[in-house]
Order: sequence, then structure tokens, then C-alpha cells
Amino acid sequence: MVLTSIADLSDAQKEELVASLSCLVIGSGEVSAEKISAVATASGNSVSDAMSALFASVVTGAPKGVESFTPPPGGGGGGGGGGGAAAGGGAAAVEEKEEEEEEEAEIGGGMDMFGGEGGDGGDY
Repeated sequence: MVLTSIADLSDAQKEELVASLSCLVIGSGEVSAEKISAVATASGNSVSDAMSALFASVVTGAPKGVESFTPPPGGGGGGGGGGGAAAGGGAAAVEEKEEEEEEEAEIGGGMDMFGGEGGDGGDY
């Protein structure tokens, strides 16, 4: 489902969004239900006491707090993948030398590749 506006969210979804963003704003500080409610109120939103208590307990129960839920920059995926080239590396180098460079084809008739006369590049 693609959202085009926050207005498309249900009230429960908005409350969850506000609570989770409030936790991110608090960041590495001590996350408590009171702080979540204060950040939500300061942003012009509201979070129920139950929702702020729930999010506070989840974040404080995590080993690294909020950082447990946010990956470090460049921390995911990739890596590996280059290990198999050692066995056939010599043959690949020989093949590269054998390939010839393609020459550019000359366009006859005094036209450049954009259809102009002379091809002096004055219209770039």
C-alpha cells in the first residue's frame, strides 16, 4: 500500500508513528513514557499513556536502546562475492588483451551525429 499523505493513516497508525518518531528524537538519552509524551506534545501531536509506556518499555528493554532499531550507515548488505575469481584470473587477463577496440564509424555527407552541417559543435 502506497501512502500519499499522513491523512491516509488510521488514528492508531498515526499514534504509532508519532510514538516511534518521538523515540528517535529522544535518541540515546533515557527513553521514558513521560519523555515520549512530551516530545509528541511539543510536535503538536498526542500519544496515549498506554502507547508511550509500551514504546518506552520496548526501547529500554533493548540491549542498545534506540540504537538497536536503527542500523548504522552502510551497515547492511553487500560484502562477499569476490572470492571465486582467484582460480581463473589469468585466463581473463589474456582474453581482455585479445579484444580490439571498436573504431567510430564516420558519418558521410558532412553531417554530425545531431544532423547539423559541419559538426563544429556550436549549438551545444
